[in-house]
Amino acid sequence: MSELDTAGPGALAELSVARAGALLRTGAISSVQLVEHALGLIEAYDQELHSFVLVTRDLALRRARQADRELREGVDRGPLHGIPYALKDVFAAEGLPTTNQSWLTLSDVAAQDSAVEARLRAGGGVLLGKLATYEFALGGPSADLPFPPARNPWNGEHIPSGSSSGAGVAVAAGFLRVAFGSDTAGSMRGPAFHCGTVALKPTYGAVSGHGATPLSHTMDHFGPLGWTVADTAAAFQVVAGPDPRDPRTRDAPVPDVRSGLTGLTGDVRGLRVAYSTAWYGADPATLPEITEAIERALAHLDKLGAIVEECELPPYEVFNACGRIILAAEGFAVHEANLRAAPREFGRFTYQKLMPGAGVGASDLLRALEVRRGLAAALDRRVFADHDVLITACGQTTAARFDDFPVNWPPPRLANDMQTIPFALTGHPAMSLPLGFAGNGLPIGLQLVGPRFGEASLFRAGTALEAEFGRRDTRPALTASQE
Repeated sequence: MSELDTAGPGALAELSVARAGALLRTGAISSVQLVEHALGLIEAYDQELHSFVLVTRDLALRRARQADRELREGVDRGPLHGIPYALKDVFAAEGLPTTNQSWLTLSDVAAQDSAVEARLRAGGGVLLGKLATYEFALGGPSADLPFPPARNPWNGEHIPSGSSSGAGVAVAAGFLRVAFGSDTAGSMRGPAFHCGTVALKPTYGAVSGHGATPLSHTMDHFGPLGWTVADTAAAFQVVAGPDPRDPRTRDAPVPDVRSGLTGLTGDVRGLRVAYSTAWYGADPATLPEITEAIERALAHLDKLGAIVEECELPPYEVFNACGRIILAAEGFAVHEANLRAAPREFGRFTYQKLMPGAGVGASDLLRALEVRRGLAAALDRRVFADHDVLITACGQTTAARFDDFPVNWPPPRLANDMQTIPFALTGHPAMSLPLGFAGNGLPIGLQLVGPRFGEASLFRAGTALEAEFGRRDTRPALTASQE
């Protein structure tokens, strides 16, 4: 009797990327089995969660059969060979629609793969479909768009955050071990934080954005969400590296982050860890359970031999204002033609978020760009000149309810505040790491930040914290569709 026979019906879904890969290579399981199992879960449960906007069943089975054949013949394309994954519906995949969750692009079919999809395909991964997003990676959980908004698998009355909402839901629900999204102000880290998964916003330019729908050219980042740190590292390994079609990637090294995770020992001895409570500690909007979880995480790293020291950060309000100005200006520029020609075709939240960019003048944008350079330099000087990792808050409270989301924009302060925009602004790599649950049963976590192209240090610290606090054996209780 095999380990899968004794592990129960959910065993396939709970195999890590590394363990599934090992079993695929020995022939103990097949990629077709993994795909069929995932498709069964999606069919049973996703009618309630709405994480997928398109399931590519036939394509997935065809690629799975190819992966099985290649692995039998000794062809090994890397850590995701034969592993199912899905894409946020802003990434082009040849022959499939890239809807962006918008009536404006609902019927747009991609003529070629995005860089992310091309690398996943070359790496032998198996595409299961496209995942829900906020419209054009902005907006909110709007009911006036082509597909219903994704729902938080821990409690369907709550949002999963966005804009990579489907990715957070699908990974947390156990449909997939890895998914791929975009992050311009926190669009991967938010869903990861509120759905209890890991997400890596890589260094700006570490992953090519060629073929992904843009929002803000100087703040867009692309990367993986995973159930564990190791799953996320394996996914990052496949998609990262320079791409001549995307000048943002010109300095990107080809990463080798997985070698540092061999054995998943969580050895952080000598790792230099900075922290600051300035942005969240005295803010009444911060859930005390989140502050306490961060304190436990810092104490644990200190106990394991890391060098933990307090640092001084520039004011959060300056990061936030600067980032909002740049995002507004660049987002309006991307969508200006449609905003003028077909404003009513946008969802309400998206329109309300994009239009303020029309009022950002050239001098405002130039000043914001100059402030950004100063903020990035301050982080490099005050934090990363002497430290490998910065730990701070990711979100300040658990996921908001759908009926708390505002009708008009901008809202009063929403009880869903994220502190993710600073590192999208400066381009430093940042990871959302789950640390368990609040008293209401919803996930909480923290944010790990590193120097440019310092993703390996985030994986190293994240592995140690995940082993102690990650609760990777706990999944949401899903409700099967009655249809």
